[in-house]
Amino acid sequence: MIKKIGVLTSGGDAPGMNAAIRAVVRTAIYNGIEVAGVVRGYNGLINGDFIKMDARSVGETLQKGGTILQTARCREFRNIEGVRKGIENAKKEGIEGLVVIGGDGSFRGARDLTREGMSTVALPGTIDNDIACTEYTIGYDTCLNTVIDAVDKLRDTSSSHERCSVIEVMGRNAGYIAIEAGIACGAEVVLIPEMGYDLQKDVIDVIESGKKRGKQHYIVIVAEGIGGVVEMAEKIQELTGIESRATILGHIQRGGSPTVRDRVIASQMGSKAVELLIEGKSNRIVCMKNSEITDVDIEDGLNMKKSVSEELVKIAKQLAI
Repeated sequence: MIKKIGVLTSGGDAPGMNAAIRAVVRTAIYNGIEVAGVVRGYNGLINGDFIKMDARSVGETLQKGGTILQTARCREFRNIEGVRKGIENAKKEGIEGLVVIGGDGSFRGARDLTREGMSTVALPGTIDNDIACTEYTIGYDTCLNTVIDAVDKLRDTSSSHERCSVIEVMGRNAGYIAIEAGIACGAEVVLIPEMGYDLQKDVIDVIESGKKRGKQHYIVIVAEGIGGVVEMAEKIQELTGIESRATILGHIQRGGSPTVRDRVIASQMGSKAVELLIEGKSNRIVCMKNSEITDVDIEDGLNMKKSVSEELVKIAKQLAI
């Protein structure tokens, strides 16, 4: 029977991470297992930065955004020496298994730990929803609601001034936030990194067509991976004569109190991670498939590919007329 586990958050923070930490801690304690929190992700593992966690230490955290364990980038952990140093520190602390909450980069760290002998289970925590082995990642729903709230406010002023609002949302390599927010907000144009675009055909012509049908304001949502929203707004104004403004939502999308969906799914995933360690399983990613919480091998998960639904892309175009 495993006696002590550790938990850490790594990579970009996401709303719901605290709910996952809470679930890990309380599920472990319920089963008679001690828990150590690793502060600042893999950086804390290398530096031996641990804190004792109990049922009360995660009280009043369910509703908080960010991560109470903090997170940091750690280049040293990309080398095998860093991984071995982290394992050495974990063993000194009495840690026999580790729960890692983060994205693909965090999963690679978890895989490397497993290869060197540390039992590890990973949870998908990223607002981008871009992890291929799971239908849903912790933080995605909260992020979408934040984006929708911001775009709705921007639409108010765009409507008042008969403007075009060009809005950049997060998603360096993935357009999930952009496409779903675009549908939910009624955007005229959505541009994502998975699909190329022609400014004249996919933006200018769409806006001009809407203008002929009586539209008086426009929303263009652009994924971060496309970028250039300031220049795009200037070009739209130049070619259409419609006053245009650019807005970059930025890191506001990472923050905020998690939604019910994120709190519940994070709690389910956190509990599942501890159950896997109790069962003696390792090198696993907790994920969602067909709306059920399950798990896959980390190696298999990292090799999977995920693409934005063509159906969602089609719907976004159809409803923008």
